[in-house]
Amino acid sequence: MDDDAGTFNGLRPRMHKIAYRMLGSVAEAEDVVQDVWLRWHAAAREVIVNTEAWLVAVTTRMSIDRLRAAKIQRERYAGMWLPEPQMTDFRATPEGAAERSEDISMAFLLLLERLTPEARAAFLLREIFDADYDEVAQAIGKTEVACRQLVSRAKAQLRDERPRHVVPRETHLRLLRMFAQALERGDFPAINALLAEDAMLIGDGGGKVPSLPRPMAGGRRIAQLFYASSLRYGSKLSVKLEVLNGQWALLRFIEGKLESGSSFETDGERFVCIHVQRNPDKLARIAAAHQNS
Repeated sequence: MDDDAGTFNGLRPRMHKIAYRMLGSVAEAEDVVQDVWLRWHAAAREVIVNTEAWLVAVTTRMSIDRLRAAKIQRERYAGMWLPEPQMTDFRATPEGAAERSEDISMAFLLLLERLTPEARAAFLLREIFDADYDEVAQAIGKTEVACRQLVSRAKAQLRDERPRHVVPRETHLRLLRMFAQALERGDFPAINALLAEDAMLIGDGGGKVPSLPRPMAGGRRIAQLFYASSLRYGSKLSVKLEVLNGQWALLRFIEGKLESGSSFETDGERFVCIHVQRNPDKLARIAAAHQNS
């Protein structure tokens, strides 16, 4: 039993990464991994030839099933749906030394929502986790030929939508610091200057707190929204930079309570898109981490 637990826990990070990228939810990814553990505990070891392949396959199939159900639920979601942000860091891990931050970014996770569950699984396993096609085929229960077609179509579908600008992390951080300082000063010209004229803001309140019913377009309109919050809350408003989904992001606190987590896309000079997570259920883990820090 101890050997089984050690084997499973050694592969847990990989399974969680697969499930999170499939579902866009930390909570659901954790549920999937727990369900895989129960399946692993009950499985006959003598019929499992490759433990890692077996665990990845079960994780993938469970994630596909959950994603099918989730897509139906999201059709009834209050307002716009955004993935649950995840606190991360920039340190390499044994399993993900070459992992790129853009492959877990909020923008990328939203882009994956355009794919069918099976196409999403095939694309992620092959392009992000470097699985061979025979492993992909085993994981999703299709032939290698079918998996190659799924991946090819997914790449074509996503190609034109992926960010064209590869911005150095230091540049992104510098711009975000400037934006945070402008917010704390209530400096409208500075806020506005950091937003592209055609910038877009997408917010998720989950029906729990007020949020935008549809994307807001226009840098000046977005700047006015942020400026209004600065005026309304004054010294009660504080901001903190945090790494969410592999990129520097902005946390806003009202009277010490986490109000939102915002991820920013930039062209290297100004911000072109902001994803604002306000759903308290999706902020609970981040809020708890900051209360305990």
